[in-house]
Amino acid sequence: MSAFRGLVRKETLHLLRDRQTLAILLLLPVVSVLLFGFAVRTDVRAIPIVVVAPAPDAATRALVERIAESEQFLLRGTLHSEATLDRAFRAGTVRQAIVLPPDTERRLARGERLVVGLVTDASDPNTGRVMEGYAGALLRRWHAERSGPAPSGGVTLLTRMRFNPTLESVNLFVPGLIALILTIVAAMMTAISITREKERGTMELLLVSPLRPSAVVLGKVAPYVVLGMANMVTVLLAARVVFGVPMRGHPLLLLGASLLYVVSSLGLGILISTTAETERTAIMAALAGLLLPTLMLSGFIFPLDAMPRPLWLVSHLIPARWFLTIVRGVMIKGAGLADLWREVAILAAMSVALLGIGIRRLAIRLP
Repeated sequence: MSAFRGLVRKETLHLLRDRQTLAILLLLPVVSVLLFGFAVRTDVRAIPIVVVAPAPDAATRALVERIAESEQFLLRGTLHSEATLDRAFRAGTVRQAIVLPPDTERRLARGERLVVGLVTDASDPNTGRVMEGYAGALLRRWHAERSGPAPSGGVTLLTRMRFNPTLESVNLFVPGLIALILTIVAAMMTAISITREKERGTMELLLVSPLRPSAVVLGKVAPYVVLGMANMVTVLLAARVVFGVPMRGHPLLLLGASLLYVVSSLGLGILISTTAETERTAIMAALAGLLLPTLMLSGFIFPLDAMPRPLWLVSHLIPARWFLTIVRGVMIKGAGLADLWREVAILAAMSVALLGIGIRRLAIRLP
């Protein structure tokens, strides 16, 4: 029994001495609860929406006012035709559109059946269903108010789900898995590899070579760039052949964005390796600092629009958020660089900054 107590005491002291691991073990449950508690939302708010009214009238203005007062919608304006809708949907500036007939007020006054078009971005099928329900309820309330006590033919909604008409969930999750896999390969494995070299003392041996410390670090992470891009191609082929996920945009744009994301993930992995003293600490830090935010704050599982504003602001610092927007835009929506230039520019800036900071910090700490 005394031997058992001695073993327990030894392990306890070992854990208390490893302050990095102890801190992560204590903080990880708290971070997980906070992320899941605040990020898990099924409701959607501030849906970017437009009203298409060829001949605006009093009924149209009443609908616009009702939308502007709603918390669920963010009115982007009123259009006279559907000519610019396609570009707006592909760019993501609009996610829903209500298309009214040219004689809305007259039809309501006569008590005729009103046919209204409802176009919804269904690239996220779960969010698409919620948005369709919100808009349908709003239109029915508006129709009831404008019809008054006189008999009415009612309102018929001609719904159209853009980009994912069959509401296939695989079109939502497979692009998200691409970001998750690249994060594991590029960031997590880089952090573990460099930390292992530091722990074994072999990293210092490399510094004896004529190469500069920054060149040593680049040489260590270069294979993970190739591995990450190879995994990207493999996942894309599996998504297309096995799951039937469409590729409506240009593959070169997607591969270029993937390279930027791999570089940013490498930078994050290097940053983790600069603070982690052991391989175990690097694994736990990558789990808490990379995988959880990628899952919860990128829009992979839960819609960004449903998050509280503080978490929504934090999500802007997650490279996976911008990469996932590009992946879904290219694959599901057929978007091009003209539609996604903002996301590509942000991801490129993050890649340069994270890789540069990571290499500099590691090069300084290694000597």
